[in-house]
Amino acid sequence: MMLTMPTTFRAEPTIPLPNSDEAWRAVERRDPRFDGRFVYAVRSTRIYCRPSCPSRRPSRERVTFYAAPTAAEDAGYRACRRCHPREVHLGTAAAVAVERARRHIEQYPDGAVTLAALAAEVGMSPFHLQRTFKRLLGISPREYQDALRVTRFKSRLRAGDTVSRATYEAGFGSSSRVYERSDRSLGMTPAAYRRGGAGMRIEYTIVDSPFGKLLVGATERGVCAVALGDSSEALVTALRADFPRADIERGDDAHRDWVEEIVGNIGGGNVGLNVPLDVQGTAFQKQVWSLLRKIPPGRTRSYGEIAAALGNPRATRAVARACASNRIALVIPCHRVVRTDGAVGGYKWGTKRKQALLARERDRV
Repeated sequence: MMLTMPTTFRAEPTIPLPNSDEAWRAVERRDPRFDGRFVYAVRSTRIYCRPSCPSRRPSRERVTFYAAPTAAEDAGYRACRRCHPREVHLGTAAAVAVERARRHIEQYPDGAVTLAALAAEVGMSPFHLQRTFKRLLGISPREYQDALRVTRFKSRLRAGDTVSRATYEAGFGSSSRVYERSDRSLGMTPAAYRRGGAGMRIEYTIVDSPFGKLLVGATERGVCAVALGDSSEALVTALRADFPRADIERGDDAHRDWVEEIVGNIGGGNVGLNVPLDVQGTAFQKQVWSLLRKIPPGRTRSYGEIAAALGNPRATRAVARACASNRIALVIPCHRVVRTDGAVGGYKWGTKRKQALLARERDRV
């Protein structure tokens, strides 16, 4: 995810320069994971680029590697107008600051961390931090703190705490704040969540689609499940496994508008898709899912690119687990995430469907 920042911002993070062989392999592969770690300069053109630049590759003997754009510019090179390497490094500096802010929030989960105090901690203006944090992670600093508290709250409920005890342990100031967030974060009242979803009512329907059977399940709050499969029986079995203590019934006439909108958008990239969602997930999962919904139709991102956009390039496995935990196929388009080498990778509803969905999107873009 590239960020454009004011040219007066000169700070660049200190990131170790890879050895020349590793750096050259990254350039040959156009590996986006190395964007921000170094730039390469071409002596014949006097231009420097980021590793993933789409331009034609120069010969190895004409290339020099630099840790940062300023070093390349001091040596007399100018930035490539195609890949904008300076913006990538500035974005990396911003990502470092956002990562520091995220860790600070996690360090003081019970404290009332204000945006102003957080910005002062990481050396950014409150406006800049708010905008950059949300652009990188998909949620604001306050929403991130709330999501952490909700995650702890849910954990305490599962452990058997009373609602009042879990409210206190999670750092919420009052029970009213918990209930304000219960619809959006739990998909049910806190008391119902404590009972493992008992009392939660889901109505589902199954229709034919170009990619097999399509199940859509919904509560009164929104769509909670969208799944693809070969048989209705298997889809219903999986739905009951995901919501073992909920009251689940077939209701073909319930929420028909939501179902028709989802079916009508299959392969079309979810353009204009605006069905309400009733999604449960951790703070990290919600960040991943938010980024997935921003991937353009017919385009893909690697697990590594998603992890890097979250400010944690090593979290590729966690990103993959978040994709596998997605219960809302198509609406949260995890089929647009592939392996770094370009291979399609896994897919909860089958790799052949994943390939077919991507092909259909590309044809319709």
